[in-house]
Amino acid sequence: MYSARSLTRHLSSPVQVTACLTNTVQRTRSFTTSLVRRKRTRFDKTSGEVPWSTTHRPVHRHRIRGPSTRTTRVPADQFSPQERTAAIIQELDTVQVQTKEPEFGTFLHDVVAALNKSLENSEDVPPIVHSLHRAFLERGRAELRGQIKYAYHGFLTSQRFTETNLQDQAKLADLRYPAEWYPGTREIQRTIHLHVGPTNSGKTYHALQRLEQAESGIYAGPLRLLAHEVYTRLNARGKPCNLITGDERQLVEGNVSMSSCTVEMVPVHLNVDVAVIDEIQMIGHEERGWAWTQAVMGLRAKELHLCGEERTVPLIKELAAAMGDDLRIHHYKRLSPLKTMSASLRGDLNNLRKGDCVVAFSKVSIHGLKDRIERTTGKRVAVIYGSLPPEIRAQQAGLFNDPTNDYDILVASDAIGMGLNLSIKRIIFSSTMKFNGRIDAPIDTSQIKQIAGRAGRYRTATQAAETSMEGSSGPDATKPRMSPDVSPAQTLGLVTTLDREGLSTIQKAMTSQADPIMSAGIFPPDDVLIRFAAYFPPSTPFSYILIRLHNTSLLHPRFHLCILKDHIKVADAIEPVRNLTVSDRITFCASPASIRDKDDPMIHLLRELAECVATNSGGGILDIPRLKLKWLETEVTTGSRLFLEKLEALHKGLILYLWLSYRFAGVFNTQAMAFYIKSLVEKKIHEVLSRASFKPRRIMNRRRRVEPEDDNPDEVDEGVFSRGRSDQQLLYTGFGAPLELPDRAKKGREHESPSRSDFDLVASLRGLKTLQKSVEAESTT
Repeated sequence: MYSARSLTRHLSSPVQVTACLTNTVQRTRSFTTSLVRRKRTRFDKTSGEVPWSTTHRPVHRHRIRGPSTRTTRVPADQFSPQERTAAIIQELDTVQVQTKEPEFGTFLHDVVAALNKSLENSEDVPPIVHSLHRAFLERGRAELRGQIKYAYHGFLTSQRFTETNLQDQAKLADLRYPAEWYPGTREIQRTIHLHVGPTNSGKTYHALQRLEQAESGIYAGPLRLLAHEVYTRLNARGKPCNLITGDERQLVEGNVSMSSCTVEMVPVHLNVDVAVIDEIQMIGHEERGWAWTQAVMGLRAKELHLCGEERTVPLIKELAAAMGDDLRIHHYKRLSPLKTMSASLRGDLNNLRKGDCVVAFSKVSIHGLKDRIERTTGKRVAVIYGSLPPEIRAQQAGLFNDPTNDYDILVASDAIGMGLNLSIKRIIFSSTMKFNGRIDAPIDTSQIKQIAGRAGRYRTATQAAETSMEGSSGPDATKPRMSPDVSPAQTLGLVTTLDREGLSTIQKAMTSQADPIMSAGIFPPDDVLIRFAAYFPPSTPFSYILIRLHNTSLLHPRFHLCILKDHIKVADAIEPVRNLTVSDRITFCASPASIRDKDDPMIHLLRELAECVATNSGGGILDIPRLKLKWLETEVTTGSRLFLEKLEALHKGLILYLWLSYRFAGVFNTQAMAFYIKSLVEKKIHEVLSRASFKPRRIMNRRRRVEPEDDNPDEVDEGVFSRGRSDQQLLYTGFGAPLELPDRAKKGREHESPSRSDFDLVASLRGLKTLQKSVEAESTT
């Protein structure tokens, strides 16, 4: 792993080199021995997952040769300081070869000197050494490489800034008082009504009742599903209302004073009588919390109604006092009983009954459970998880809620925690662990309660469906009423686990209180980002500017900066694109684009879309090769998981296109066609789910995901689903017969420019060509 040249060149003494190599061999031998002696874990066919020890430490893919010829993966926290130093030096050498910049040599010399100093004196560790070691321990080489890149740009820019420049940057990075970002709102004397209580307590119902009585108002929800339901409800009751989400606008003709929005799209410049902000506990979310903070501090509403959990009360009290607003707190109790069962299902799927919801935390587990339940019990199963389009989630929820069909059981992820009206009688956790991006970690108390609270309804499934037809909204939006023929025992909600191992965790969580939310998320306003970026040379990566602003920001203890996970990945993805303004890059970083790894196809799609903005041309939906519209041609004979994933990826790409079409309307000018194609994709996904038939196959875990050049879904490396848990796992790699691809899908085709025949073939799908002509004629007129 470590080259002798790297060690001898940079470590300050032969003693350090010998100690490093000796320690490496000893640790590798002990780790290899423990692997050989460890009893192999067996695949849990019931839950669809491999059992995961709570004491298992995160494994990073640092491959070290032990005494045998087999390669062993060593946990990063088992490395000694000398070994971590050697790994950092080796990575520095690699980056220097790739960079080929003369300034990097000086930077390398300074970093190596700091590393040697830290080995000699562990009490006096320079900040750069601490950051490099922390990056290596948290995410391994990938994170280490990014930290080296950040440190190098800091080294370059520090030589160009004067003391005055640094002071001005510090003033811009002072984010202690976000309430001052909305001076117009501070001029209004607001009354904040905080509605707190558990799920199914009627808190959102009371807030929406007040919204219906107002002359003007705004609803802000966490999901497009909730915003759409409130939009439908208000219009059905004679209150004209607009729908405003990131990728969809439905504007009602005439003078409209009501709007239903996703919380990120809240218009803080409008003066209204009443505003309702749902799921206020999301204000503490590490990624999306800024949107709730912006809505709470920026909405110009005489009455501001906040709905959420009890643990938000201390924070909202402090925020209201800081803003000078009056605060009134309304407490609610659950309207239907909820009980934790004393026994699990003991892994027996035959114990499942109508109205049960089995909760799993990975897509592979969800599909695996669906197959096993259908084959074991003969019952039909609906599925809901986050990467499904919202429309498909609503369809699957409708199938489960309808008592007249045979969809008796639901298998879902934590996506059911909010946004869907579900008639669930019993919540069954298949696992109490969830992958957090690095390791499998226990789900927290608040999340367990949020999911468990979905069990138990005051109404039967039929009554729930009838209420939805009348325009009800969300799980708490309609005040539940006891039917004369429905007793409390019939509406009792039950919570348990599939296996006995996690039952004690659920029981403890249901009887304990979740920790209070201590801080609200914020994000620097766009004008601060633009002014801060002006201090840096044009060649400075925008991701570095974002990181530097975050690292130098001054914060109040009651606020935290939301993490930059997707922002940094998107900024790096579009970095090679020239002629983009800082404002353009900020817009792209805020887009609904999620990048898993360096091989994610979303990276190439983002670059294509950014090139369209940079050149102000080529933004037609048929002019973007990375939107793989050819998957619409494939006939669905049997369900295929990999085909389903291709359709889901296409749907995400279309959502991104629509989102950008509202920000760059002159570039992405085929919005109507994009909406039509999106509806075709949703129909295709629904068709695949209805025909899904799972067949397990044993595969080897692979180190990294390989994207096939010809986009054949049957050749995708399934190792991406294993998350590095075991060298061999049973994964559900196919739902039936292999997918029949069109003859046009040849090797290397992905990298070629589309021909005219490609466009004609795509445009002929279900009247798409006719739509294109009508859109072109309309635009010409």
